[in-house]
Amino acid sequence: MKIPTDLKHKPVIVVEDYSNVDGRNAYHSDAKGLSLGLAQWNERGRVDISAKVWRHTGQRWSRQSEELPLHRVLDLAILVCRAKLYFDEAYRYPNFYDPENPQIDRVGLQGDAMTVAVCTENEMIAEDIRLFVDALARDGELIAERLRTLARILEEMGY
Repeated sequence: MKIPTDLKHKPVIVVEDYSNVDGRNAYHSDAKGLSLGLAQWNERGRVDISAKVWRHTGQRWSRQSEELPLHRVLDLAILVCRAKLYFDEAYRYPNFYDPENPQIDRVGLQGDAMTVAVCTENEMIAEDIRLFVDALARDGELIAERLRTLARILEEMGY
């Protein structure tokens, strides 16, 4: 299925077979493609690049397709890596975190820092964090494969 090129997001680099590799949803995913392109929110004289996940209902392109600026995609990748690293050792805590110190890390970015923490405002955090840990373990192979690929590409880039 070809990603549309007549909408506000203008694809430049595409993955049109993403539904074949979409994790546990592979071959059954409504996420049909990924693209890097010109953002739909561009204004005259200012051009931003965005990443987009293209979802299709079977009849039409979905309004649930998501578009993100590239820095947010990378921030999400940082968050995934930091959370994965944290949960590799979180078994040491009775509830997978320290309620007295829910902050996991402060990741310095552009003169400030992104605070990574367990969401203690979630009334169901005890149950939800266990479900999260279980899902992380269940998807460990999928995540590890992508992290190894990301590490290899970053190394090739000189990072």
